[in-house]
Amino acid sequence: MQVRYANSDDYRFCFSYRGRPGFRPSILMLHGFAGHKDVWLSVVKFLPKNLHLVCVDMPGHEGTTRSSLDDYSINGQVKRIHQFVECIKLNRKPFHLIGTSMGGNIAGVYAAQYPSDICSLSLVCPAGLRYPTENKFHKQLRELKESQCIERIPLIPSTPEEMADMLKLCSYVRFKVPQQILQGLVDVRIPHNEFYRKLFVEVTEEKSRHALHENMSKIKAPTLVIWGKQDQILDASGADVLAKSISDCQCSLAVTTSARMHSLTDPTSLASKYLMHQEGFGYPRGDRQPSLEKQSIFFPCSVHCPFELLLLGLNLYF
Repeated sequence: MQVRYANSDDYRFCFSYRGRPGFRPSILMLHGFAGHKDVWLSVVKFLPKNLHLVCVDMPGHEGTTRSSLDDYSINGQVKRIHQFVECIKLNRKPFHLIGTSMGGNIAGVYAAQYPSDICSLSLVCPAGLRYPTENKFHKQLRELKESQCIERIPLIPSTPEEMADMLKLCSYVRFKVPQQILQGLVDVRIPHNEFYRKLFVEVTEEKSRHALHENMSKIKAPTLVIWGKQDQILDASGADVLAKSISDCQCSLAVTTSARMHSLTDPTSLASKYLMHQEGFGYPRGDRQPSLEKQSIFFPCSVHCPFELLLLGLNLYF
């Protein structure tokens, strides 16, 4: 992946890319809250080399402009991503859009607001829904909002102990992280915590909290929904909400096993078994697109944002 910067007016986007636009759709990847473009590297290395891939730092994150005057609501970030897309001319022809967590919220709203840009969409445990099941994390957030205590947001750790708690929240599987590593992770995050708090408040305010839910019926692109069953941050009941609401959700894969899936050691070979269900999927409108039964991906997985499962889904497309 090569790193580049794109300037639009007085705003700078930092992104990485591999390959060039070709016959198959380009892929734009949007990371989640407090992430950065490099979180996608574990996915990118398994994707075909002939695909054009773009991973962008979301507004205010890593190398992309951070300004206290910027609008970090979901709609504000959607506009910034569209600004980026136009700046690098990614929408010369429809592209595949992927978003995870907060990035999934933004990706879904983007697909609803700019349908001509998108040929297909992948939502990995997206935020922005009214979840039928209120999990422990959402209850905690509601209590924090009622008390107006933004200093103790679980996803913004300031001590090694809080970092350990966040890692437990993000992974159903328990593992011990050495104290020195926890301290190092906190040291990296602390300079950005003020921004993360501002961002968190904006994306959880009324106008952003359910942005995907309010726009999902407008999504017309073929949509793949991926979720981990044991996700402790965003409840997996959201997968069914999307499957019932997106009119052209053409995903035909459902994996149901009793054991939790910690990882997929060979996702490409597993994905090939399902390619027959998705022939022609992922090409621009007007090309072959089979009519498939509306369905969501529901994986028994142990982590929030299960990227190894995304590999499975992407290979269905490409």
